[in-house]
Amino acid sequence: MATKDSGDGASRGPLDGVLVADFSRVLAGPYCTMLLADLGATVVKVEGPAGDETREWMPPARDGVSTYYLSVGRNKRAITLDFADPADLAVARRLAARADVVVENFRPGGLARFGLDYGAVRAANPATVYVSITGFGPASDLPGYDVLAQALSGLMSVTGDPARPPTKAGVAIVDVVTGLHAGLAALAALRHSDATGAGQHVEANLLSSALSALVNQSGAHAIGGVVPGRLGNEHPSIFPYGPFPTADKDLVVAIGNDAQFRRLCEGLGMPRLAADERFATARERAVHRDALRPLLEAALAARTAAEWHDALAPAGVPCAPILDIGEAFARADALGLEPVVESGGMPGVRHPVAFSATPPTYRHAPPAPDADRDWVLRLLGEPGR
Repeated sequence: MATKDSGDGASRGPLDGVLVADFSRVLAGPYCTMLLADLGATVVKVEGPAGDETREWMPPARDGVSTYYLSVGRNKRAITLDFADPADLAVARRLAARADVVVENFRPGGLARFGLDYGAVRAANPATVYVSITGFGPASDLPGYDVLAQALSGLMSVTGDPARPPTKAGVAIVDVVTGLHAGLAALAALRHSDATGAGQHVEANLLSSALSALVNQSGAHAIGGVVPGRLGNEHPSIFPYGPFPTADKDLVVAIGNDAQFRRLCEGLGMPRLAADERFATARERAVHRDALRPLLEAALAARTAAEWHDALAPAGVPCAPILDIGEAFARADALGLEPVVESGGMPGVRHPVAFSATPPTYRHAPPAPDADRDWVLRLLGEPGR
């Protein structure tokens, strides 16, 4: 990894010394750069005079600031630069030239007129890793909104009840997956740059990320020529695998192999069911799900979801109640995962990966607009205001 001093204090993680110029906004790019910042990179978030629009995406809010913005803003430094102002544009160019990694999600070609495109940045620093995140690749000018990607990728076509219209996921999941892909690619390119001194242009887009994230569903088409449809909470290949009604509320049962199914049948007091040739193998259970479902529902109706969970889970049957997000945090906390962390007094969600030697750190609260102008200017060797 790069070793130059970031000016951001003592060693903080595996990416300590890596400088990231973040010209992205909304979610995919900012999520990517937050994860890099958690791992020790110095991330400078550059915003135009209008600011990142997600600062105003509320409710909900905390102290008048959108929780949407706050959820991906920690550990960053912020500077506001007006590219129409020659002095501000010069700062942006110096920052990009100094950075080990540049992340941007402007429309394709949108930074060229400011001399901040890959060609210009590479001319100033051949080692820079330049990450572009677009909606649908460099040939498309369609805005990169997550819901458009969910629609165009086919994700919505396989989400929801088959008797109702397609529906989007409950979170901007394509943005999140694209941010993960961009971060992984940035680290791979950074390793190459450190080894050879040559940076490169890394391009991620929402549509390609969504098609990759559809895994077995997109694979069914690419490999088998199948066009999957909506199955609601059903799985196309395995059963039982989803929510089932009990005496009070639904219990999710996830049976991935024949041994688990036998344990389920034993736990339900129906051991002979596992020997029925219609249900003995995963393939047969999937084919005969309409015959199996009412048998399972009749048995599960005898007890509550909590009672079944307490009886079946210890017996090795994968099952779980459906929790709301507040309950999910409580469950994670009870499991010792400590899901809430504080960065500069601001609570947030813990980085998702644990490291035995170089754990993530939580150093700064999400910054206000232009909060770190003087700090960034000093980083670039210029006097502050």
